[in-house]
Amino acid sequence: MTTSEVLPSSFRDPAGFLFKQGDTLYRQINNSYAKDYDTLISSGLYAALIKAQLLIPHEEVEIELPDPELSYKTIQPQLVPFISYPYEWSFSQLKDAALATMTVQRLALKHGMSLKDASAYNIQFHNGRAVLIDSLSFMRYEEGKPWQGYKQYCQHFLSPLALMCYSDVRLSQLLRVYIDGIPLDLASKLLPARTKLSPFLLSHIHAHAKAQQRFGETAEDGSPLQVKPISRKAMEAMMQTLHAGTRKLQWQLPKTEWGDYYSATNYEDESLQEKENLVREYLTEIGEHALPVHDLGANNGHFSRVACELGYKAVAWDIDPVAVEKNYLQLKKERQFNLLPLLLDLTNPSGAIGWSLTERDSFCERINDGVVMALALIHHLAISNNVPLTMISAFLKAIAQHVVIEFIPKSDSQVRRLLANRTDIFTEYSQEGFESAFTVDFEIVKREQIRGSERSLYLLHRKNN
Repeated sequence: MTTSEVLPSSFRDPAGFLFKQGDTLYRQINNSYAKDYDTLISSGLYAALIKAQLLIPHEEVEIELPDPELSYKTIQPQLVPFISYPYEWSFSQLKDAALATMTVQRLALKHGMSLKDASAYNIQFHNGRAVLIDSLSFMRYEEGKPWQGYKQYCQHFLSPLALMCYSDVRLSQLLRVYIDGIPLDLASKLLPARTKLSPFLLSHIHAHAKAQQRFGETAEDGSPLQVKPISRKAMEAMMQTLHAGTRKLQWQLPKTEWGDYYSATNYEDESLQEKENLVREYLTEIGEHALPVHDLGANNGHFSRVACELGYKAVAWDIDPVAVEKNYLQLKKERQFNLLPLLLDLTNPSGAIGWSLTERDSFCERINDGVVMALALIHHLAISNNVPLTMISAFLKAIAQHVVIEFIPKSDSQVRRLLANRTDIFTEYSQEGFESAFTVDFEIVKREQIRGSERSLYLLHRKNN
């Protein structure tokens, strides 16, 4: 009998669920969703979404099922190489995800269907584009019924986007706390009063929040709240307004230390080129292009792009929202399909959240034993954050087979700057201490000093102990 592993991330959907057999991902479509699924296919909506690259394609298959009595059909969706979450996206990534959701909804209406939800978790970045990954998100449109996903769209997209624009970009991290989006009443309180002068934000956040507080989900007698019917024409006008209003939201990028790192670093052009050559050499030495490359502390993704040029798919992680935003805007301009910039505080990475901590996987659970690059990073972890070298090594061993890592000595100006206003308690922080700590978990395959600097670049392979 074939063993199936049902994924907990889809347990809320009565229309079906995701499961794995081995490394292959499937989605069971339950009998209760049969009419909607058939309409998705027969109406031409599925074909239109695939043509527009707005939906992950799937094929129908016949396999042994975990729950055959409920099953109508089984589909095998195309795999997305890396699953990311809204609180890991830059402003423009979240905005593009919102616009993709709204484009899908407007296209669905043209084919007699509607999105039954508007979860940001249903969007992923694949081949450089925001795409819907849930084929079961659609329902047949019924004249007069309001859009079922409206509240969720406002909480998952409009609330965080508005807060990032008008309050503080870091407030997007509230999405780590509120798995169903930032509550509208909270967003309304956190937004400056001047946002009430925007008819768009006044209507869809401030007034929407007041309506929720006033009416709740039920009428005063406890019966279901009677929502006024909305015509198809009015629905289409509303979707157009939401689409246009979302598109107009703009975040003015501030100047930050890391957002302009390569223009302010102490690297000479020769040293930077030498470092790039060594990274290229080490990644070529690894040669396993099927493995993902996770570039930790990637800044604007300069070295992530080196990995992409060699045929790897790369995820460029950085703590600075400006650096991640610039990286994403650059890859859109370049039409770079193998690179995904994401936001990460490595000292407090994304944890498992949701019901029983199983709905959304942690950062570490999603790193699939690939290649990790840690360039100009270790001194920030060891000195700025007091993380012992032995702990950094153990952490990297848990997530990577191969590590390309840069060691920066105390004599380097960047490290001297970190130590300028604090006592140097880091007696183990030396090249000898680094090698002693890391050779417990890794074999040193290559080690080269970067010409024109005091920095060294290492290629490490994980030991099997």
